[in-house]
Amino acid sequence: VNTMNDGHAKMADWGISHLPEIKPEEMLEIGCGGGRNAGELLKKYPDAKVTAIDYSPLSVGQAAEYNKEMIDRGRCIVKQGDVSALDLPDDTFALATAFETVYFWPGLERCFSQVFRVLRSGGTFMIVNESDGTDETSLKYEKIIDGMKCYTAEELEAALKAAGFSSVEVDHHPQKPWITVLATK
Repeated sequence: VNTMNDGHAKMADWGISHLPEIKPEEMLEIGCGGGRNAGELLKKYPDAKVTAIDYSPLSVGQAAEYNKEMIDRGRCIVKQGDVSALDLPDDTFALATAFETVYFWPGLERCFSQVFRVLRSGGTFMIVNESDGTDETSLKYEKIIDGMKCYTAEELEAALKAAGFSSVEVDHHPQKPWITVLATK
């Protein structure tokens, strides 16, 4: 958890640069890890609030500490959660994000359906991955980390559309296997 914020910062910032010109009131950061990306979303959208969730209690504690000022100001909530059974109200969030986390989600279509349910109509779901599912380094980690699956852009798009998303756009980094996927409800 300690290395997540720094180790993934450049990739996360590249992904955030893809966000459309929107003015979300409520955002959801799924798999918030160390909390940096929730903080960056709050900077990008100064009038918005973010709910940051993670399956790991350790990550929840780290993210809460990282975003303490925003929690105190009422702009951020950090809590434990399971993306396959989101304990959140329907049609709430204008933006949902997932940085370096879908590799570990238990059943993409089911999890994407949960994200679809909590997004407002016209809402955006952004996935940012360091692996496009074809690079050798990530595929090596997939073999040694239990439960990890590196998905290709095509696999992500198919699961998103099966979950109900109407449009899906994918961008590959020009020099790295990074991908950003934007899906619209």
